[in-house]
Amino acid sequence: MAINIGTYNLMKVQRKVEFGVYLDDGDKGILLPNRWVPEETQVGDELKVFIGYDSEDRLIATTLIPKAIVGEIAYLRVRTITSFGAFLDLGIMKDLFVPIAFQQSKMIVGNSYFVSIGLDERTNRMVGNQWFEKELKDNEITLKELELVSAMVYRKTNLGYAVIINHRYLGLIHANEIFKSLEIGKSYEAFIKKIDAKNKKIDVVIGKPGYQKVESEIDVILRLLKEKNGSLPYNDKTSPEIIYQVFGMSKKTFKMALGNLYRQQKITFAENGHIQLVR
Repeated sequence: MAINIGTYNLMKVQRKVEFGVYLDDGDKGILLPNRWVPEETQVGDELKVFIGYDSEDRLIATTLIPKAIVGEIAYLRVRTITSFGAFLDLGIMKDLFVPIAFQQSKMIVGNSYFVSIGLDERTNRMVGNQWFEKELKDNEITLKELELVSAMVYRKTNLGYAVIINHRYLGLIHANEIFKSLEIGKSYEAFIKKIDAKNKKIDVVIGKPGYQKVESEIDVILRLLKEKNGSLPYNDKTSPEIIYQVFGMSKKTFKMALGNLYRQQKITFAENGHIQLVR
């Protein structure tokens, strides 16, 4: 039975012991300690667990959710430094080791860094690596325009923000399409606006594309109108900054949503410029 280290496994409870349960790995079993065993767990139940190593380098299971798994890129804080490398907080029982050879520059305790997570070929243990950017650039692009993706904010550039798309590609959010503060290391729902396959460039926009976005934003406007007794002091002349602060959307999407609502005769525009709910 193959066990995938550094990621999630669906495993059957083999037997119970005083200090936890053993999960079936085709051999003696892997321990899931009591503190992570769900209530009313019985022999034969299947549990989704993360498999890693404990402080004594023994395979162990947990129902804790790590900040990232093998094959992903994460923005993690350094907890301790040794002469061999750094240990980063992965949010589970054991920190992620980043050898000195896998660091772009000397890491500092308390600072956070982007690392890709893989398995060491010799020890089969999870290891972090800062030298992942070339691989992202070299990956064959299989994305399509308008496809929904996860975009992790990587760094600020002269053009906007570089992002890591689905842990596999580098992309860019242009400054003129950013309508809120973006947090380094945080992932946002986004969509692919444009792909330049020849030059391996991908443009990304936060949110949903076209009318998929408009449909969801219509509900936001209607909800706010109902909360404010059917009237809001905004219209298509309101500044993009205020629209984003109030409605959480770009001015273009806001205008599209208003037009949609007006055609459906759900809103009207008062002489004082307010949006009013049609009752």
